[in-house]
Amino acid sequence: MNRPLALLVIGLVFGGGVGFLLAAANGVTLDGHDHGADHGNPASHDHGTMLELAADIPVPTLEIQVLKDPVAGWNLHIATTEFTFAPGNAGKANQPGEGHAHVYLNGVKAARVYGDWFHLENLPEGDVDVRVTLNANDHSTLAIDGAPLAASLTVTN
Repeated sequence: MNRPLALLVIGLVFGGGVGFLLAAANGVTLDGHDHGADHGNPASHDHGTMLELAADIPVPTLEIQVLKDPVAGWNLHIATTEFTFAPGNAGKANQPGEGHAHVYLNGVKAARVYGDWFHLENLPEGDVDVRVTLNANDHSTLAIDGAPLAASLTVTN
């Protein structure tokens, strides 16, 4: 191998390695999502964490209903008490009793919801497990005694 080509290969290998190290040190992952960004919240959001509700605040309730849409798809109704949908505060500091919902279809996250009605256009065929969680502004799942604040039902499509 001639010298310029060897130097190019060495530069690419070491340069790429340094680039990956710098990216990892700054919270950047290969999925394009910057887990180092705090979105205005002191703790960066984590899609898998739960936030235990404080004993001194009213406990939110959650019920869901899925109705066949007369034109196409399905309509999901999310009924809550002691909880306010706060789309303007998504990614910001948590406030007791506010946030948004996450919708899961057969265990796979399908949507983030900022209100009490949501249209589901394309449900998979057959039995579909529809699960909704209430989430804090930082996307943590609200929890009571270690259990997620969630509701689920099965719809046959």
